Amino acid sequence: MTQLGSPTVQPAPAAALTADERSELLRLRREMAELQTQPRPRTKRRWRSLVAVVLIVLGCVLAPVAGVAVWVNNQVSDTDRFVRTMSPLVDDPDVQAALTNRLTTTVFQYVDVQGIADDAVDALGAQGLPPQVVTRLETLTPTLASAVTGFVRDRIAQLVASDRFERVWDQAITTAHRQLDAVLSGDSQGVVVRGDAVFLDLAPFIDLAKERLSQAGLTAVDLVPEVHPSVEIAKADTLVRAQSAYTALDNVARVLPWVVLLLFAVGVYLARNRFRALVGTGLGLALSMVVLAAAILVARGLLVGEVPAAAAPATASGFDIVVTYLRLGLRTLLVLGLVLALAGFLAGRSDTAVHFRRSVARRLHETRGGPAADGPVATWVRAHVRGLRIGAVAVAVLVFVFLTQPSGIAVLVIATGLLVVLAVIEFLGRPATAPPVPADAVP
Repeated sequence: MTQLGSPTVQPAPAAALTADERSELLRLRREMAELQTQPRPRTKRRWRSLVAVVLIVLGCVLAPVAGVAVWVNNQVSDTDRFVRTMSPLVDDPDVQAALTNRLTTTVFQYVDVQGIADDAVDALGAQGLPPQVVTRLETLTPTLASAVTGFVRDRIAQLVASDRFERVWDQAITTAHRQLDAVLSGDSQGVVVRGDAVFLDLAPFIDLAKERLSQAGLTAVDLVPEVHPSVEIAKADTLVRAQSAYTALDNVARVLPWVVLLLFAVGVYLARNRFRALVGTGLGLALSMVVLAAAILVARGLLVGEVPAAAAPATASGFDIVVTYLRLGLRTLLVLGLVLALAGFLAGRSDTAVHFRRSVARRLHETRGGPAADGPVATWVRAHVRGLRIGAVAVAVLVFVFLTQPSGIAVLVIATGLLVVLAVIEFLGRPATAPPVPADAVP
């Protein structure tokens, strides 16, 4: 019993709910009612969850395989892509040094500078030159030969670093790749793979070097006949096996990426909590790309360790250039995975995600103007909010799919643009006025 004269404690007035908060409360009540009235068999849900996990994990395992298959297939079957990959090799200092040494060695295989100098001294002696002068000249011939060798090497080095050599390089590797593709595809017309290997013909470079040296006054290079030195650029252990592998690779590169995408889509669809499954898919994809990047580094170390120390710098530079597009692709998928994981988290049912969405909705409501802000555009958007959301996501996906060379930056730009479009849709799709609703008015 309450004592007389004691003050009566009045309950604090209930805080008013905004329209957004009331809508969220009603939605949660409806979901609770559905869960209570329509229970699902636990066995079925467990099997669906297990199948979803297996499909998503399998997709994450196959994603790096699909990426490597597509990259290798592009390098083998796409001449333009191969040339874009290999063309920067000639700009690398280590590769330029290796080419300079190879071309210089080829020139002096046919031009005996020491022999020419000795013959010249003998000819002078035969013309009556004093013996002591002839002897002095004979001691100078090694120095003369060394100077000529250095002169030729410097000229060839300048040539290798020139734009003209780069154009010849592109032409040579284009021809070599077309020959390799013809051999592997079975369309070779008189193309020979010597010793189960494909060679790059250096004859165009020799001719260009002879032309430059002759213009510089070293006419002795005219003694170099038409020769075809070569360097090995690709291996094919067995031609038949290589052709079979080429066909299989082409099929795998065409099919496997779609298989991976299907595994992810079905796995997310079957999951009990699809937003959580989307987070797992994104993180799994990102992790698989990290593993692929580590595998590339290991392969690089093994390759460089197998070659002589003198060739190691050129080999390392060449490897880095060759895998440029592969690294670009894995970085793109890494960023895509992180974006998917973030999207799944923010759209999920966790307390953090719900609080974030409520905060955004509250800011949009506060930013929205008065009744005058409700024009025909806002009215139309409000009537088609769901379709506009789906359309925005579909357009973003199509833009990514049809990019010629997608990158991580492109993924971030597309994701940012999608967020802006969705924010505009939400902004226009909300009523201009939404007076607070008292808490006791909620049924």
